[in-house]
Amino acid sequence: MHSKERHTRADARIGFFDRLAHDWDGSEQDPVETVVQVERRAARLELRGGERLLEVGCGTGQLTGWLVERVAPGRVTAVDFSPEMLRKASEKGIGAEFRLIDVCGDELGRAEFDVALCFHSFPHFRDKPAALRNLARALKPRGRLMVMHLDRRDEINEFHRGVGGAIGDDLLPDDDLWREWLAEAGFDPPEISDGGDGFFLLARRGIRTGKAI
Repeated sequence: MHSKERHTRADARIGFFDRLAHDWDGSEQDPVETVVQVERRAARLELRGGERLLEVGCGTGQLTGWLVERVAPGRVTAVDFSPEMLRKASEKGIGAEFRLIDVCGDELGRAEFDVALCFHSFPHFRDKPAALRNLARALKPRGRLMVMHLDRRDEINEFHRGVGGAIGDDLLPDDDLWREWLAEAGFDPPEISDGGDGFFLLARRGIRTGKAI
């Protein structure tokens, strides 16, 4: 059995997001407002032209086009574990490479990216320490990992608990757990903010990565 087939059968989240994909842009999350809100926070990301950026959990590609513009003439690789979300994204004609990837186990590359961005996606990684180790390997030394949410951590966690089912336990960890997992993966100590502008984490990959998956 191929790795993607194993992940699909083992992770109910994939089916959950596949079912939401068709109406995601129309009823689940406003794509225009998403870009407006990220634009307001653009200084946090410090994206530069020419960078290679990995967008992890791109969904229907709501933010992908904006990221492509920010790093041009660099390149964006946008990945998701939901085939239907990825199909919707790839239909939009965005100038990015779209790949069906499970960040918790599938190969992301070796020291290929300057930046990895998890926007509204990190809580849904079923094995978060494994995902961080995988992301560390994919980043160049001193490459930046950013985890970004437009809401506070407690609001995100409360919302997911309220939805329940496949995503009921999909939570952002506390700061101590973040630091433990990131150190194990080979990242330097993170900068974490959690307030009125939402949750934001920045961590740089050290010269050496931590344990392999």
